[in-house]
Amino acid sequence: MEVGKAREPLNHEETKKFEAYAAEIFSRMGMDLNSPGSRETPRRWVTALWDMTEGYDGDSKLSTLFPVECPVCPDEEKTHVVEGPIRFTGLCEHHVLPIRGSAWVGYLAGEKLIGISKLTRITRLYSKRFTSQERLCHDIANELGKDVKPRGVAVYIEAEHFCTQARGVRELSSHTGTLVMRGDYNRNPLLNEEFRLMIARRAGNAAIAA
Repeated sequence: MEVGKAREPLNHEETKKFEAYAAEIFSRMGMDLNSPGSRETPRRWVTALWDMTEGYDGDSKLSTLFPVECPVCPDEEKTHVVEGPIRFTGLCEHHVLPIRGSAWVGYLAGEKLIGISKLTRITRLYSKRFTSQERLCHDIANELGKDVKPRGVAVYIEAEHFCTQARGVRELSSHTGTLVMRGDYNRNPLLNEEFRLMIARRAGNAAIAA
């Protein structure tokens, strides 16, 4: 699993330079940077942007693998794992505005299982980068397939995009869905349908809980 090399922290000169850039932009857009509430806004914005892109630093806790519980079972009885909804907030690379949504990640175990919490870690690792919803689906599927080597991977993401809510068409109610299926999920209609039923049930429960 990907660990990645952590970014070097912003040094003092970089921090001051980026804060000055932000201050110039915000001021030109109309913000009064002399008010008590906005005086520190450029600094806070630079810090927040760094925090929201921490996925580029990698995650050292992705490599926990276990043998399947039934290694001699027929293929149709191997473990089927689905985790979700995994809540996330990312940044759209087109407008650098938030993407907020939920991911459902499923895989059909081959010889290895991954710790359940790692499915959340993988989702958060790639959502904390400048990205698109479509790419995020593929990044999660790619990462899960590296060391786990499952017989199939399925990733469904449903999210709202602030770039369509706050500008452009200003659509406040729509959600975008993206789905990636690989391996046995594409070859076996029953497994495909099983994943869809599992996420539909969990999505319904999540909506009731909200």
